Parts: sequence; C-alpha cells; structure tokens
Amino acid sequence: MGLCILTAGKAISLAITAFTLSWMHSVEHTGWQEDYQITPAGLELVQARVKGSGAGMEPPPDAILKNDWWVYTPHLQPLPELNLAASGATGGGWHVCSPQLKDCLDLGEQAQASIKVTPCDVDGPPGTVTSHG
Repeated sequence: MGLCILTAGKAISLAITAFTLSWMHSVEHTGWQEDYQITPAGLELVQARVKGSGAGMEPPPDAILKNDWWVYTPHLQPLPELNLAASGATGGGWHVCSPQLKDCLDLGEQAQASIKVTPCDVDGPPGTVTSHG
C-alpha cells in the first residue's frame, strides 16, 4: 500500500504506510495536524491535534492539552479518500509528512482545484516518491 495524490493534472505516488497531514486554519490561523495509517480499508485517522479553538475547530470533550496542542483520537471509520480544498487563503497550503519520507510534500499553496488523496498500490522501496504529469 501507499498514498496517491492527484492535483491539477499531476499524480504523485508515495511508498509510505503512514503520514501526517498538517495545515493552518484559514480563519483562526492556528495549526491543525492529523495522523493517518494507510490500510486496505482506507485512510484511518488515528490521532488529531489542534493548536487552539474557535471558528469550527473546537476540540472534542475528550481532548487533552499537551504542549499547547489539543490532542484527541477521532472515532471514525477508515476513509476511502480525502478531498482537500486549496483556497490559497491559508498562506501555506497542506503538508504531507511521513517518517518514511526524506522531506515533507507541500500541496495547495496557491488556489487551485481540489486535491484528492487516496490509498493505492505503489511499487518501490519505502520512501519512494514518483511524480506523473
């Protein structure tokens, strides 16, 4: 398994089994991070962190404050895909990081069509990044 990212006519394949998706909230301008496992059932959200609250980003009642971040475990079924809206309004877009990657991948820094993130079959050793298009 791996991760495929489709954006603006470009496809990127990552040979990874887990990743963190992070971004700045477009209204509150505070950080948000979500940790995912890539499984045959889909993208499993295993932990989320938010640095602050307000404007639709209130942490759930079971969140714990750790190092200025509200940390919690979402109770969701695995997702078949993520669709990320790239408004260009956050000043930084989305960041995909994994212990298996040398560098993080930055997406949606400029306004563009949505970005689709899906689990997929990827050839190559862990940490391989393949770009098409």
